[in-house]
Amino acid sequence: MKDLKNKVAYITGGSKGIGYGVAQKLLEAGMRVAVSGRTLKSVKAAAAHLAKDDQVLAIESDVADHDDEKKAVQEILDKWGQLDVVLANAGVGNFAPIDEMSDKDWHQMIDTNLSGAFHTLQASVEALKKSKGYYMTLASLAGCNFFANGAGYNASKFGVVGFTQAAMLDLRKYDIKVSTIMPGSVKTHFAGNEPDSSDDWKIHPEDIGELVIDLLKMHPRTLPSKIEVRPSRPDKK
Repeated sequence: MKDLKNKVAYITGGSKGIGYGVAQKLLEAGMRVAVSGRTLKSVKAAAAHLAKDDQVLAIESDVADHDDEKKAVQEILDKWGQLDVVLANAGVGNFAPIDEMSDKDWHQMIDTNLSGAFHTLQASVEALKKSKGYYMTLASLAGCNFFANGAGYNASKFGVVGFTQAAMLDLRKYDIKVSTIMPGSVKTHFAGNEPDSSDDWKIHPEDIGELVIDLLKMHPRTLPSKIEVRPSRPDKK
């Protein structure tokens, strides 16, 4: 995509954190961006801060609900008539030893992080075939590195990585590009963190946005299908 102006993107979990940072960068590049979240109030507030014109669409959708995602994509198509880029970003993290993890916390992660990525792609794939677009998932370095208290989160993110790589093989015959982005520590509110200056060593959300722009502008013959990204230097403690 040499010219991103007026291309249409859909970002799930776009009201804050990485999704919000990516939305900022796509808007700066002249794109039109739909952002979704589970509560319309929070998504509308984010949209109001992102842009004051008609370049942003706020959508209420729970990615764990397949029908919600189908409605979300249809709302985008009804407004702008096309869909060029999809970032399945919505995610949650519940951390506990496996013998203490609740069934509810396990399923929230699997249903949101993994099934959500599937629902978003299923809802958008026909539109992406028409636009020869780009589908991305926001995975994590936790999708290749396991750690204590992370069984549920690891399972969901390992799954996202495998799902995305297989989807890439299925969809490239339609000229749809598919990539998964696997960040390490990011300065966000994820898992109850309150970001402040002590988090400045981490990746910032807008850095992921710049990475997304780079992927979109990559020559069509080349596909970075799995991208690991981490802070350039670890925290000094």
